[in-house]
Amino acid sequence: MAPRIVAISGKSGCGNSTVSKLLSERLGVRLINYTFRTMATDKGISFEEMLRLANEEPDYSYDRELDAKQVELAHEGDCVIGSRLAIWLLPDATLRVYLASSLEVRAGRIHEREGADLADKLAFTKERDESDHERYLKIYGIDNDDLSDADLVINTELWKPDAIVRIVALAFEAREKALAKASCGNKLK
Repeated sequence: MAPRIVAISGKSGCGNSTVSKLLSERLGVRLINYTFRTMATDKGISFEEMLRLANEEPDYSYDRELDAKQVELAHEGDCVIGSRLAIWLLPDATLRVYLASSLEVRAGRIHEREGADLADKLAFTKERDESDHERYLKIYGIDNDDLSDADLVINTELWKPDAIVRIVALAFEAREKALAKASCGNKLK
């Protein structure tokens, strides 16, 4: 039996980590949130240095390593995975959710979380969005502004994390019921 996977994606500051953590707790499944931040810690370098290395690597080996690790971890069993590309890299996920928010709101959240100057966080977030977008197109042909692969898109400016988790949990339960019903129908044939 294939693992039950909820893939959650969104740009930096959209609430991806928070929602993924809360949803995994609600569903009682593993959380996979292996990011460049995690990889930087594993390698003993700063997050900014990790991003610089990732952007300068001509064969995108850091991106490929990160993404392969996420997919491998997701397929080990039931989980919620929060990652920039989860909804595209895991087409077999039970539910694929995209969390959306404006650049200004996302930069404000990052500023609240990390401090520093708000204008600097806005510029950094904008630059990161553009850099990520370009890399994803070059590496995989993925346009992370095209949300047609998402089963559900949620504007995180309208909902608090606990409400988003309730919405996603309901969608996940409905999706599982639909898949079970389709599976039963196929067995009867």
